[in-house]
Amino acid sequence: MKINSAELKIMATRRSQYPTNHYSEFLLVGRSNVGKSSFINAILDRKNLARTSSHPGKTQTLNFYEVNKEFYIIDVPGYGYAEVSKKTKEKFGKMIEEYLETRKELKRVFMLIDFRHKPTEDDILMYNFLKYYNLKVTIVATKADKIGSSKKEKCKKQITDTLDLVMGDNLVIFSSVTKEGKEEILKTIEGLIIDTI
Repeated sequence: MKINSAELKIMATRRSQYPTNHYSEFLLVGRSNVGKSSFINAILDRKNLARTSSHPGKTQTLNFYEVNKEFYIIDVPGYGYAEVSKKTKEKFGKMIEEYLETRKELKRVFMLIDFRHKPTEDDILMYNFLKYYNLKVTIVATKADKIGSSKKEKCKKQITDTLDLVMGDNLVIFSSVTKEGKEEILKTIEGLIIDTI
């Protein structure tokens, strides 16, 4: 898949602000410092489309990135960030829940996890939350360039065992630096778009 156009189209906090053109949608979830902005920029071949920040917890809306005028990648507020107040966390939770409960256009969730570490309690909660809604999930193990090849199998097993992946869900090893896993992600998106045409 060639990326011809990509732009941040809508920043939504409620359903009435979602796009209405029925493009396929792909949701991005993950901890605040897992590299979601770097993932978006790498996948879409853009340098600074998604702003990377040294302060986690910057995303506070559902950010709809329109790609090739045929699908959206949606970045949501990161979880597991201690400095966000309880009230704000609840607001984020409701915002994401409303989206998951009402959005027919959602084709798959990409859940980003730091490849170097065992999934956290928050990661396990998020995965189970997505399974509650019967959503198909691709686990994206980020920052793979920081792991030596001899440790990759061990790290991979650590993620799949901890999350207890459901049949049909898969794991992609990804690096925004080396672009490992990028083609696999784009192929997944392309296949799901073609399925709905």
